[in-house]
Amino acid sequence: MELKSACRMLLFPIQMFYHIVRAGLLSLLPSSKKDLSKEVVLITGGGRGIGRHLAKEFAKQGAKKVILWGRTEKCLKETAEEISLSGSECCYFVCDVANREEVYKQAKVVREKVGDVTILVNNAAVVHGKSLMDSDDDALLKTQHINTLGQFWTTKAFLPRMLELQHGHVVCINSILSQSPIPGAIDYCTSKASSLAFMESLTLGLLYCPGVSCTTVLPFHTNTEMFRGMRVRFPQLFPPLKPEIVAQKTVDAVRTDKAFLYLPWTMHALVILKSFMPQVVLEEIHRFSGSYTCMNTFKGRT
Repeated sequence: MELKSACRMLLFPIQMFYHIVRAGLLSLLPSSKKDLSKEVVLITGGGRGIGRHLAKEFAKQGAKKVILWGRTEKCLKETAEEISLSGSECCYFVCDVANREEVYKQAKVVREKVGDVTILVNNAAVVHGKSLMDSDDDALLKTQHINTLGQFWTTKAFLPRMLELQHGHVVCINSILSQSPIPGAIDYCTSKASSLAFMESLTLGLLYCPGVSCTTVLPFHTNTEMFRGMRVRFPQLFPPLKPEIVAQKTVDAVRTDKAFLYLPWTMHALVILKSFMPQVVLEEIHRFSGSYTCMNTFKGRT
């Protein structure tokens, strides 16, 4: 047993080097994309913003059915009608993911009326854009319930059937702020950091579950109504992302089974720098980029 353990110890760094080189080479080669024609996609927060563009992109890429969840029926109806006019099957259900009982109830309705969900996209999120001391307690709780706990309830509702079918995909639209927080959005940054930990744990937990995988998307500031008024000091260097580009890259990541997607790719450098830079350097980077003042003009969604 001791000899076997010693051999494993010696082989471990060789295996790590092999996987690093293999991953690097594969990233340079075009990846085969899986067919979506038999997939039933459910998108939370699907009535507007990134969720709306995700619904349109999944439909465009040939998804069998697209299901929208959200709290505002008017937005859900408009998006569903737009997608249906394009020739794709789309329906919606009013559901607040922060409400555990409502999630489980509507999940049952979806299974009965539409069928088994094979791709779950956890996109629903809110942000209040205030400091801790200026934040209302109920607003803080709302952010955590929607952005973090909502993923627990939706995943628990749909993942068991995916595991039975040995076919499924769980997607999370996260944020780069989960790894590089900014002042003035403490509720959002905290909720997204929790959400990232949830997805990292879930991704590892599904390693030995054939046919079921995860994708976590970590975009930079995206130009949507939710972040209306947020200002970046150097927009030429750090332009806000277009929601349709985020949607397109996300669907591509799902089709190629990519576990983590940073948008733009330069966000990798930010994460790497943070892993070894002293705190004083990180503070200077934040001052230089203007993250200390970027939320001063924040208006959000009315």
